[in-house]
Amino acid sequence: MNTGTDAAVARTVLTHGPISRSALAVRLGLSPASLTRLTKPYVDRGILIELDDVVDGVGRPSRPLDVSPSLGSFLGVKLTADDAHVVLTDVRARLLDEIVVPLSSHEPSAIVAAIVAGRERLATSVAPLVGIGISIGGQTDGGIATYAPFLDWESVPIGDLVADATGLPVRLENDILALAEAERWFGVGRGLDGFAVITIGAGVGYGLIAHGEVVRTMDAGIGLGGHIPLEPHGPLCQEGHRGCSQAMLTSGSIAAQATTALQRPVDYDEVLDLAAAGDPAASAIVGASARALGRLIALAANLTLHADIVLAGEGMRLFTVAEDEVRSAITEGRDPRASAVRLHVDEGGFTAWARGAAAVAIQDAFDRL
Repeated sequence: MNTGTDAAVARTVLTHGPISRSALAVRLGLSPASLTRLTKPYVDRGILIELDDVVDGVGRPSRPLDVSPSLGSFLGVKLTADDAHVVLTDVRARLLDEIVVPLSSHEPSAIVAAIVAGRERLATSVAPLVGIGISIGGQTDGGIATYAPFLDWESVPIGDLVADATGLPVRLENDILALAEAERWFGVGRGLDGFAVITIGAGVGYGLIAHGEVVRTMDAGIGLGGHIPLEPHGPLCQEGHRGCSQAMLTSGSIAAQATTALQRPVDYDEVLDLAAAGDPAASAIVGASARALGRLIALAANLTLHADIVLAGEGMRLFTVAEDEVRSAITEGRDPRASAVRLHVDEGGFTAWARGAAAVAIQDAFDRL
């Protein structure tokens, strides 16, 4: 396994390639001689390839470096309470194929079977499968899911079990951290020194990138972003907090509020449809949630001193339906002298979650080069 500058060379070509040698040297702070010495082993092994000559900005020919397309494919799995969302990606986490496999139960053996079924049903002829990433809402320690409330798990070695069943390297990761890594390496976060990630859907997630790295602490996966006070007159969450982010922004809470107001069962998407059509009750609920989302975004920008915010998650349609109210609340929550918040909306839903799992598997594969 490579460490230090030589590993940084391969990672930089992966995340910023195709890239000229001169641009790569500047980005890494290396002399041309040092760069040649560090890249040669990767070129000799077929990990990096030289592309056809191009002319740079001063008229000199240059042969850009890129990663080889033959480096393999990767499986990303996002586990929810009901399904395994499985994607097949290339080495840059670009989607090749995807499938949703329903879970028959939360027993570890059933989860392993679902992941194996997803692997078998996705076409892997494009390139050999190199590794598997699995993301969960909860805490992880190596291949062990130490706490996964949506699956009612504690100390389940799901990563190790999948590795045994497939014979492939497996990376188990918290879903927010995995998504943040995908945005940092392959998404809107490329080149940004810092940004925050906010997700809404079945839960509310929060991640932070500072100095170009995802912030990782022992508290990641507890769900600390889920109980931030946002609306003093809002509904209660399951833990009795009034108007917290979970109560205001989760799809289940929004659907429950609308079910009570309309006196008939409605799901999350129907609430948003009704609000978009002008239904007064649904519009009031969605509007309150949109303003709460704007407050949360402003709070994240204020406390992190980063103006770039990535919005993602399977519930992101709330932003699409009520964008004006979200942005108005952001403005109200920011000092007028502060930089304008730059929103980067990922509407990939569960595909984006699963792509995050693939991204951390790709990171592990590059660490093994």
